[in-house]
Amino acid sequence: MRQLLPILRRTGLWARPQEDLFDRFFEDFRLPSLLHEGRDWVPAFDVSETEKEVIVKAEVPGMNKKDIDITLSDGLLRVKGERKQEKEDESENYHLVETRYGAFSRTMRLPCEVDTDKVDATYRDGLLKIRFPKSQSAKESKVEIKS
Repeated sequence: MRQLLPILRRTGLWARPQEDLFDRFFEDFRLPSLLHEGRDWVPAFDVSETEKEVIVKAEVPGMNKKDIDITLSDGLLRVKGERKQEKEDESENYHLVETRYGAFSRTMRLPCEVDTDKVDATYRDGLLKIRFPKSQSAKESKVEIKS
């Protein structure tokens, strides 16, 4: 919990009694925190649905579109890629580096059947947008009730 509020972070042996039991339990086992430097880079995804299509958006800034691979198989969408680190300038002295680099792979099931022949993917300003038109069998049809 103390990782969430850096001002509450304490160091040294004397600070241990001030930490709560929950923090000490996980620290003793050296489990990675959600906000810790050891976390891999995973882009954020949004999946939405309209009457005619399924839309997947992924935030993948700083990448080239040739470094992104999209596959669709049996209703499973897989997006993988790698954000490569730029060569560091030796004359720069970094005080803080929060940018994440490396490979990622995300697999998710689409909410309905889609027409795989008419998929449209665009990448602009760090946002990958994939549009999947719904197949005819996935579209809802209104059923009228007869008296």
